Amino acid sequence: MAQLNKEDLSAALSRVRLLLLDVDGVLTDGRIIYNDRGEETKVFHVRDGLGLRLLIQAGIEVGIVTGRSSRALFHRCRNLGITRVHDGVKDKVAALKSILAEAGLEKGQAAFVADDLPDLGIMGRVGLAVAVADAAPIVRERADWVTTAPGGGGAVREVAEAILAAQGIWEQVLKRLSP
Repeated sequence: MAQLNKEDLSAALSRVRLLLLDVDGVLTDGRIIYNDRGEETKVFHVRDGLGLRLLIQAGIEVGIVTGRSSRALFHRCRNLGITRVHDGVKDKVAALKSILAEAGLEKGQAAFVADDLPDLGIMGRVGLAVAVADAAPIVRERADWVTTAPGGGGAVREVAEAILAAQGIWEQVLKRLSP
């Protein structure tokens, strides 16, 4: 799949009503840290979080589709107001179909941000497939758009701002935040 040109990318971003995200390698830098008690720790970028909150405030739904389960993820999602969390998912395509049906949306209204091989199936079934800058090469090749920022390092914020800009909301957000 070739990356979209600027006009087609803007059109695809303008149709997004649901942003779905993988977690490890997208919302995080992909590292998994365990402490001496075996508890998992994740590091999330604060700017990604603000971007997701801005999307939610603008009426764009945000959801998680990830193969792993983590209490740290649930804490982060609760903090951000993300209620559509599908973790421990073995079949991401089936999860996508279920989410679209529940939300009453078509695939063209959904975007997915990916980084690795388990994401390939879902990427071909959304209106906009996004790869983070440091995604696996095959994921970048099959993406409609590749961010300039890496996973866990602002890539999700980049996507959020692009969606808001394409939908004509970004300037309103800036005015609200900097009166």
